[in-house]
Amino acid sequence: MERSKVWEAAQKHKDGYNCCQAVVCTYCERLGMDEKTAFRAAEAYGLGIAGMFQTCGSVCGMMMLAGLKNSDANMESPASKFATFDLGKEMAKRFEQRNTSMICNDLRGTDGKTDRLRSCRGCVMDCAQIVEEVLFPGEFEPYDGPSEL
Repeated sequence: MERSKVWEAAQKHKDGYNCCQAVVCTYCERLGMDEKTAFRAAEAYGLGIAGMFQTCGSVCGMMMLAGLKNSDANMESPASKFATFDLGKEMAKRFEQRNTSMICNDLRGTDGKTDRLRSCRGCVMDCAQIVEEVLFPGEFEPYDGPSEL
């Protein structure tokens, strides 16, 4: 079993990756995408999609990873999309159970500190844990470190 990469995702965020980039870039190579391409593909999903404070970028990152993990890549007759939707729904449900919302503006609060539900880095860490549990069951040791970096 491989050591959890939750801390690595948090460190990427601390180093300047946006929330989506931190999640996607932590796991992309094991799903066939190089980190530079993943970084570029995930760039517009920061601060709740293009800075609009909508769906959390970390959650968007989980969805990208679900597609990379589960898609049959059959462009003529796609058959995997509903199973991928189910994976995404399961991960979103777990995130919402932990944080009560998937909306960046709700999670961050009005000023990012005083009335927030969860910090951005905390969301990255939650999503990394969920990715390991749902997309890679039994492949990673359970994360048992701090909930914030």
